Amino acid sequence: MSAWARFRRNRLALLGLALVVVLALSAALAPWLAPHDPARQSLIEKRATPGGKYLLGADEFGRDILSRVIYGSRVALLVGLLSAAIAVLGGLLLGTVAGFTGGWLDAVLMRGIEILLAFPYLLLALAIVAALGPGALNTTIAVGIWGVPAVTRIVRGSVLALRETEYVGAARALGAPAPALLGRHILPNIIPGLIVYATLSFLGLGVQPPTASWGLMVSTGRDVLLIAPHVATVPGLAIMVAVLAFNLVGDGLRDALDPRLRGHA
Repeated sequence: MSAWARFRRNRLALLGLALVVVLALSAALAPWLAPHDPARQSLIEKRATPGGKYLLGADEFGRDILSRVIYGSRVALLVGLLSAAIAVLGGLLLGTVAGFTGGWLDAVLMRGIEILLAFPYLLLALAIVAALGPGALNTTIAVGIWGVPAVTRIVRGSVLALRETEYVGAARALGAPAPALLGRHILPNIIPGLIVYATLSFLGLGVQPPTASWGLMVSTGRDVLLIAPHVATVPGLAIMVAVLAFNLVGDGLRDALDPRLRGHA
């Protein structure tokens, strides 16, 4: 059975995929879907309750929350997908080199990774954003770099375990070169597990107002949570749905790409 056929049999994965498609369409069609300018302020309508002119209410500056949630999907996709790609690709490269090569190179790489892991994740991300400057792209790089050490350790551990398996030892004994060992026997067993890690990750810092950002909307909405709970609740629900969608897709892809399931009906 093909990977796509296995994926289609997973109803939760299909639900997650549908939600991801809706998120992507919202980001792409934001100028046409948003009923109002997400940056337009109206202080006489600040914290307006849902209904009427503002379907999901207005924030503390009188800006339409629905429009800002729609435009915020662009930042969520940029920060989430690109930062996950940076973390996975960087960690995959470093972890594979460290685990497969071993020796002094492994020792040097892992000591550097341990130094990065010693920093609190938020402090490390803030330091990177402070060095690079504010902006969605720099926030993406910061979140991606923060994720590299964790992925590196995961990949290295998997490579070390797979390197000692019988089938890899047999392939090595038959004269298989290192690229063939990695491409045929090691990486296909690592990638499905990494897909679960590559879900929507969002860190609400570094995006300058008035850019619509779910993380910043939740952060600023906390100050008025008791008198206007919808200001923080609506973007918070958007984050929850997006994270759930990408996790469902990640789980489905992991199961669909698992080499142990190939050929099973």
